[in-house]
Amino acid sequence: MAKPGCSAALLLLGFLSASSVRADTLLSAPLNVTIREIEVNSAVVTWEILEGDPVIGFAVTQQKKDVRMLRFIQEVNTTTRSCALWDLDEDTEYIVHVQSISMGGSSPPSEPVLFRTPKESEKMASKSPDEVTMEEVGQAAQLRAGELIIIVVVLIMWAGFNWACGAGGHQSKDLLL
Repeated sequence: MAKPGCSAALLLLGFLSASSVRADTLLSAPLNVTIREIEVNSAVVTWEILEGDPVIGFAVTQQKKDVRMLRFIQEVNTTTRSCALWDLDEDTEYIVHVQSISMGGSSPPSEPVLFRTPKESEKMASKSPDEVTMEEVGQAAQLRAGELIIIVVVLIMWAGFNWACGAGGHQSKDLLL
C-alpha cells in the first residue's frame, strides 16, 4: 500500500500536469494574420486574438520561402497586436507565423501567411502621381532656389545695363530735355 504522503504528492503532481496542459490547449492561435505596409525592406504583420485568451505576449517566425533559416521575434509583457519585420530582401517571398504566449505556454502557430517584397523599381513605378517623397521635395526646393538666383542676376544685369545706357535715373531726364 502507498503511504499517505506519497499519494498526496502524486495527486498534486497530477493536478499540476493536467492544469498546465489545460492552459496550453485553451490558448488559441492568433487569427486574421495580415501583412501590411509592405516595403522593399520591411513590412508589418498584424493579428487578432480571441477575447478572454490570457495572452501576455507573442512570437513571430519569419522565413524566406525557399530557405531553411528562420528569424524568431518574441515579445512578452505586451498587448500589442502587430510587429515590424525589418531587414528584408527585395523581391523575396516570406512565410510568417504568429503564436500567442501565456503564462502556461504558447499557442499553436497561426496559419502561414505568404507575402513578397517588391523590387525597388516596382515600388517607385507604383507610386501614384499625387504621392510626393521627401527626396522629390528637396529637389523641387533646390530647383526653385536656382531659378530665383537666375532671375535676380538677370534683373540686376538688366537694371545695370539700362542705367549705364542712360535709360534710367536722372541721366535719362537730362538727355530728354
